[in-house]
Amino acid sequence: MKLNRNASAEWLGSGKDGSGTLTTQSKTLNNTQYSFKSRFESGTGTNPEELVAAAHSGCFSMKLSFVIGEMGFTPESINTDCKITFEDGKITNSHLDVKVKVSGMSPEQFAEATENAKKNCPISILLNTDITMDASMV
Repeated sequence: MKLNRNASAEWLGSGKDGSGTLTTQSKTLNNTQYSFKSRFESGTGTNPEELVAAAHSGCFSMKLSFVIGEMGFTPESINTDCKITFEDGKITNSHLDVKVKVSGMSPEQFAEATENAKKNCPISILLNTDITMDASMV
């Protein structure tokens, strides 16, 4: 199966004083504001690193659900927080904090499942950075 997804960005002005908008194919983001302030300070709007964190946490959670299912279990809930570290002009780390409610899995099976999802979710594969993780069953 081959899927194509798209989004667009429009930027107006200089890097520090300008601003832009982001729009996704689904219109979930529709002319959503971003700027230097929203990226590097605390301005209104989103930023690329926040969107990468959302993509990584969502992709990982779905992949983990599939992996746990392939092992014969059904997760009741998977909550993944992702923290992207941006320094010296590049993303240097993506940290996943994972809490999963699933019955019947041993700690060893859980560790195997979370490592599999961390290594094999499409966004993990895409990112060229250090990926760290804290995972627990709740």
